[in-house]
Amino acid sequence: MNYQDLIDKQRQFFETNTTKDISFRCKELKRLKSILQANETQLYQAIDQDFKKSEFETYVTELSIIYHEIDLAVSNVKKWARKKRVRTSLPNLPGKNYIIPEPYGSVLIIGAWNYPYQLSLCPAIAAIAAGCTVILKPSEVPARTSAIMAKLINENFDPNFFKVVEGSVEETTALLNIKFDKIFFTGSVAVGKIVYQAAAKHLTPVTLELGGKSPAIITKDANIDMTAKRLVWAKFLNAGQTCIAPDYVLAEGEIYEKLLSSIKTYIEKADYHVANHNYTQIINHKNFDRLSELIDHDKVFYGGDCDKENRTISPTVLKDSSFSDLVMQDEIFGPILPTIPYQTIEEAIQKVKTLSKPLSCYIFTKNKNIKNKILNEISFGGGAINDAVMHFTEHTLPFGGVGNSGIGNYHGKYGFEAFSHLKSVLQKPFLIEPNFKYPPYNEKKLRFLKRIIG
Repeated sequence: MNYQDLIDKQRQFFETNTTKDISFRCKELKRLKSILQANETQLYQAIDQDFKKSEFETYVTELSIIYHEIDLAVSNVKKWARKKRVRTSLPNLPGKNYIIPEPYGSVLIIGAWNYPYQLSLCPAIAAIAAGCTVILKPSEVPARTSAIMAKLINENFDPNFFKVVEGSVEETTALLNIKFDKIFFTGSVAVGKIVYQAAAKHLTPVTLELGGKSPAIITKDANIDMTAKRLVWAKFLNAGQTCIAPDYVLAEGEIYEKLLSSIKTYIEKADYHVANHNYTQIINHKNFDRLSELIDHDKVFYGGDCDKENRTISPTVLKDSSFSDLVMQDEIFGPILPTIPYQTIEEAIQKVKTLSKPLSCYIFTKNKNIKNKILNEISFGGGAINDAVMHFTEHTLPFGGVGNSGIGNYHGKYGFEAFSHLKSVLQKPFLIEPNFKYPPYNEKKLRFLKRIIG
């Protein structure tokens, strides 16, 4: 495929101003929703073939979020795109100031494999709502989900407006060599740096949704039973292949053993197995091998079973891990949960800050002072108090990282803004024009300017 020709045609279509029409954006978003709903069976089959993800989890963690984003955009895009008046300063009166959101233009979206529908289509929904044309490059790792997205979109949308390009590193590299008006990438830190470098050559703005080691910090006054229940669900959802999953636990020493016991209880209650439709395979053998090597069997408190033929690793909890362990060197992205006891909150905070800024942080405590101390001292993309992962579902909260965990954010209105340039305009009438800013300059004019400007 000639990618330059594709982007040129998308730019030509964008220049017709068709995508700037709010009714066009809403029509295309509704079309996308109806296509997905009409083909849910095929979507379920594809993702099941890729890594045995059940219909229930696919709907809850992928399709329902996509549908919600579409409905939210259709209901609000007219308001989001409206010209907004802002205050005008004294020197420019009787003028007026306003901000006009305008679409960036033709954009590239590179999706991730772990939630292949959601993490590809939600950014595309935001881009369409903003009035952009879209080239979507899904991850090639789950090949069947990539194929079904390509089929449904390419058969139902004008390629000059919305096109899926399949392929692997070669195709992605070729796309990154072309100038886009915006690039949105979800994936690893290593690939994010490559995308950022490619974008820099064209001064293309980017949003990078990356990852990191997201801590869960538990204090002695937390509700241990509820903490364990929520942690287990958040960690082992999608077999831990979630960018905002709790990556490791820091638990106050007094409740450490009790927490471990409760975590074990809730893992056993869940009875995680692919056959029970509440667990998934590891996406491929490369990731299976990487994860199996992270398990220190001398520190296994629970689980640790690895089935290479079926690409499954049982929910695994490690006891008395340390920050020097192999499992603590990079984001785990799998069903392995290292746990580390701590004695003081200062010690816990210091340990977290030795690592790169995480995408998420989870604080389980009833202590307001400790909660505020952690919030004030640890930088992270987003998180929750006494819960985990669920902040992702709130469209009123911007979702994104900081530092190594990402650049920029999206979801709801924030997604619209991620693909929009906020054009600022000052408008003045011809009625009057004071002479104080024009030559000749003198002391009287200077005194006057100091009075009105300050």
